[in-house]
Amino acid sequence: MLHSEFSNPKSPISIGFSPCPNDCFIFDAMVNGRIDTEGLEFDVYMDDVESLNQKAFDNKLDITKLSYHAYAYITKEYQLLNAGSALGNGCGPLLVGMNADTNYIITNLESKMSNITIAIPGTFTTANFLLALAFPFAINTVEMKFSDIEDAVVRGDVDAGLIIHENRFTYEQKGLKKIIDLGEYWETLAIAPIPLGGIVIKRDFSEELKQKVNRVIRKSVEYAFAHPTASRAFVKLHSQTMQDDVIKKHIDLYVNEYSIDLGEKGKRAVKLLFDKAQELGLIEKMEKNIFVI
Repeated sequence: MLHSEFSNPKSPISIGFSPCPNDCFIFDAMVNGRIDTEGLEFDVYMDDVESLNQKAFDNKLDITKLSYHAYAYITKEYQLLNAGSALGNGCGPLLVGMNADTNYIITNLESKMSNITIAIPGTFTTANFLLALAFPFAINTVEMKFSDIEDAVVRGDVDAGLIIHENRFTYEQKGLKKIIDLGEYWETLAIAPIPLGGIVIKRDFSEELKQKVNRVIRKSVEYAFAHPTASRAFVKLHSQTMQDDVIKKHIDLYVNEYSIDLGEKGKRAVKLLFDKAQELGLIEKMEKNIFVI
């Protein structure tokens, strides 16, 4: 059951995720009846991650995908599930600019960063957090939908753009050049995979329900890996004009073992992200039990 507007029904359970290939690949089996959902029914709401972040701030959804950075601000309302996350290596956000401008930006990356206008995919995205971590003086930012950033840089509306998702595979085709890979920056700094997006559930739900939801999401991911073509129609429906090879690269990059279960390594990476945010004074001390046990 798909909706374009948000509500907060008690039953079925409301769940939000993005129309990006990785999320559609992960959730296809559970929302399209390919697996046993243990009696659970879902109302599905699809939007870009920054919009889902905002809905989580408003406590509008029972379960939702959101940026790990955004989660740091709502730990009292939600807990992180172990299944469905997007973590990995070599999959972080890229700061890009036009070829003619990147030498200037690279040369002045630290000393002149406050003078450079940067398009970001949302204040509470993990991408923006990493930008702030690497370049705390990069304060001249403009929020826009992630899919609009490439064209804004090409037109010269901004000096540089912080790109995520499938734009990692398309920016060079538009004449853009990588300035810095902020995922690599994080991996070098933390010696850990980069936590991009997580799945949260309302904290006041019963432990039994939390565990059931986590099991169902895990089964959905496992089914997707075991039957990689089963979700193709669902993915294509929501990927719009994305080419097949880009869709495959997108899924391969963002769906991995951490999507099945964070495990200790994944949880450590998430905690490190929050520790760095606390050191910078970006967030307050968090709840101890941020993960569903």
